[in-house]
Amino acid sequence: MKTKNIKQTVTFAAKPEEVYELLMNAKKHSDFTGSDVKMSKKLNGKFTAYDGYCHGHNIELEPGRKIVQAWHFAEDGWPDDHFSICTFNFAKTGLGTKLTFAQTGVPDHKAKALSDGWKQYYWEPMKRFLNK
Repeated sequence: MKTKNIKQTVTFAAKPEEVYELLMNAKKHSDFTGSDVKMSKKLNGKFTAYDGYCHGHNIELEPGRKIVQAWHFAEDGWPDDHFSICTFNFAKTGLGTKLTFAQTGVPDHKAKALSDGWKQYYWEPMKRFLNK
């Protein structure tokens, strides 16, 4: 299977610890997505997001600094046993947080949709949630 990588950078008007918690705290993650989320904060712990559309497990966790997770998406043509690796790096900036995101191992035919999806279903809702 041919794969592609996604790289995105986004800034938030919040501290790195707040942005990290938005992703790792099940209630906050559920609040900004409007969906059912289960999120372990332990290494190798499992998670589901968007009512089970996404699931995976934690690989590396550095609170306020870095999240590395294996993600599987319930998408047509996404192999049942295939996980992409998502890395979220948080850096403090003068005005808040710079999030550098990378997703490797995305099936080629899903790369554009997922790249757009991160913006539409994660970064923009996270910004709205933080600006309440």
